[in-house]
Amino acid sequence: MVAEDLSHPQIDWQPWSDSIFEKARKERRFVLLDLGAVWCHWCHVMEEVTYRDPKVIELIRQRYVAVRVDQDARPDLSNRYEDYGWPATVVFNADGSEIVKRQGYIPPKPMAALLQAIIDDPSPGPSIVAELAPEQGSATGLKPEQRDKLRKVLRDRYDSKNHGWGTVQKYLDWDIVEYCQSEAAHREQDFERMARETLDAQRQLIDPVWGGVYQYSTDGDWKHPHFEKIMQMQAENLRSYAQAYALWKDPAYLEAARKIHDYLRSFLTGPDGAFYTSQDADLVQGEHSAEYFSLSDGERRKRGLPRIDQHIYARENGWAINALATLYAVTGDDRALVDAIRAAEWIIANRSLADGGYRHDAKYS
Repeated sequence: MVAEDLSHPQIDWQPWSDSIFEKARKERRFVLLDLGAVWCHWCHVMEEVTYRDPKVIELIRQRYVAVRVDQDARPDLSNRYEDYGWPATVVFNADGSEIVKRQGYIPPKPMAALLQAIIDDPSPGPSIVAELAPEQGSATGLKPEQRDKLRKVLRDRYDSKNHGWGTVQKYLDWDIVEYCQSEAAHREQDFERMARETLDAQRQLIDPVWGGVYQYSTDGDWKHPHFEKIMQMQAENLRSYAQAYALWKDPAYLEAARKIHDYLRSFLTGPDGAFYTSQDADLVQGEHSAEYFSLSDGERRKRGLPRIDQHIYARENGWAINALATLYAVTGDDRALVDAIRAAEWIIANRSLADGGYRHDAKYS
């Protein structure tokens, strides 16, 4: 971890609100949004390295209102900028118009250069393109030729060598796998092969010690995991493996689902039955944890546990409840039903809105 430079005041991070743009107008500043995740390794690196750099701090303090947001806490911002993170760096003019959007970790020197370039010329950069207005479709379904074209794309983009889809990051794309499962149920053998090969490869991302599934693997294969465990990955993997077991009765798929369920029970369940959000990738923020996750349970615990985000969000609990209900429907496992009901009751009691629907957390709807 980078030592704090006490000779330079630190950045005064603000929460996201409409008032930040009023502040920016009054003080003739830009708005810098650092949109990250508490479980994200490269977000930690940017916090510990880039935002501790004296030049970066100086430029931000001179001309920027700095805003830091946890994307899990704000699905509205997460949905808007998910193609640029995490971390996502977005700079706005005081009127709210975007100047630049950058994806991923930015080292100190390029970050300082970016901040200075915006001060010198705040014209929107090439990352800012006009958004097309949404068009309402009139068709109620795909035409046969459209369906055939999409099925061909699905086949053509399948990675026959390493399995799954995607050439850089590998993870379980549950929507694709679920479609392949539905086609396999109609004796489409190539779709069954793609689904089963992907599910088998994905098992490499299940933590062999604690259970639960790592978010994804880099390098175009399944052997270089990023170790964060976020709820959507846990829930959708659990659901996908339960569905796969229902379809093919392969005990390996049931074992995978139960390993994820056991992880949820051991690490991401609060005392009242609601589910927490994620577990960090890093034991020490900003330091890679491959060596740590190669250890046994006892050796890991001697060193400590990666931070668990104990926020309780309605969305994440909905994902978990849906997955556990699927597991119960497939197996009749009473533990899954009990866990789903406890979480649902807590969310109904603590996140319901008077006029219908649910708050995301205790603060945001």
